[in-house]
Amino acid sequence: MNKLKGRQWIYDQNNHNINIKTTKVPAMINGVCQRCNTESSFSLPDGRKYCRECIGLGRISEGDELERSLESSSYSPLLNPLSWNGKLTEQQDVISKGLVQSFKEKRDHLIHAVTGAGKTEMLFKVVETALKNGARVAIATPRIDVVDELFPRFQIAFEAVKIGKYHGREYHEAEDEQFIICTTHQLLKFYQAFDLIVIDEVDSFPFYENKMLHFAAEKAIKETGCTFFLTATPDEELLKKAKRKAINYSLLKRRFHQGLLPVPKEKYFLKSFISKKGKMHPALISQIKKILTMKKPLLIFVPRIKELPIYQQHLRTSFNKNKIVSVYAGDKERQEKVAKFRTGEIDILLTTTILERGVTFKHVQVIVIAADDPIYNTPSLVQIAGRVGRSADDRNGLVMFCYHKYTKSLRAAMKQIRMMNK
Repeated sequence: MNKLKGRQWIYDQNNHNINIKTTKVPAMINGVCQRCNTESSFSLPDGRKYCRECIGLGRISEGDELERSLESSSYSPLLNPLSWNGKLTEQQDVISKGLVQSFKEKRDHLIHAVTGAGKTEMLFKVVETALKNGARVAIATPRIDVVDELFPRFQIAFEAVKIGKYHGREYHEAEDEQFIICTTHQLLKFYQAFDLIVIDEVDSFPFYENKMLHFAAEKAIKETGCTFFLTATPDEELLKKAKRKAINYSLLKRRFHQGLLPVPKEKYFLKSFISKKGKMHPALISQIKKILTMKKPLLIFVPRIKELPIYQQHLRTSFNKNKIVSVYAGDKERQEKVAKFRTGEIDILLTTTILERGVTFKHVQVIVIAADDPIYNTPSLVQIAGRVGRSADDRNGLVMFCYHKYTKSLRAAMKQIRMMNK
């Protein structure tokens, strides 16, 4: 069985599989990488140019070839792939049916839905329709944490379907799955493979304004396929496409439980969050103490990785607790820490923006330290606020934006949250 259908890889004569029908193309043309479409200015000692942009998937240099499978994946139609028995709200159902129609018409679609609207559940019917028709589906998201969040939810909803899971922290051999969930970087390994690609959190780093990843998504879809874009905070380009009917569009302003978005509490700080003596501001300590007394998990967003151990040590000293942990993108224990926070083994999780979106923690409260830092743009602040109040049995909660200067991003985020609540 050809497990490489719809994939592309760097040709290696020593490991070439003669049983697979493939075609080969130059890996670089005029200094432009054919895998990621990046023009290179870097050279090897022998003078050949090579691509540094996608080097994590194996180095491509002049003289190399990309090998692409010529065999299209074919799957037997699944009769009843969806095992989920839940019920959509009336608004969710309208959008769900619209997505099915877009897939049938092979039209791209933007789903603009508030955080906690149940975007995942609204995808179930269109994924079911695709699988019933023998089509191949990929759900791609920029963040590893979101892949880890989505995968078990889709496994439960599609119990009889083998779902592929691909990201850089869990390597395994390629399979020819009909349905995969992956990071957007993984799409670089595919070429005209999918009938439907769903880009979740399309405005999120590193996908947002990343020409390489946009190119990967464009090349991974079949010429007859379509792409859906999911986000609570779409950029102007996507909204303009929707306005001129270049893509279909759905808007949902209500969470699945019909509750409102928690409006953040704005807290101005005149003095530093941590003093020169290394002590945290008493107002922060007081607020954290209240949350711990309520026995609710707390996410604290910190703008800089180097600041994480400072806050962590001070909090551990102040509250005499070891269940205070920090996490960041390059943390080798990242997945384990997030899983422990989800199960209640960790009380406070200090984090960078890696957990700003796409993850759900029951009853979580949120504090953003230095919400006026340039790293927090308007979509980022809106997404962070959206982590709170996502449970049907706990629709409210604390979101606190701590700042020294009231920025345009803060003002715009507050305006957007109140607008969606109207």
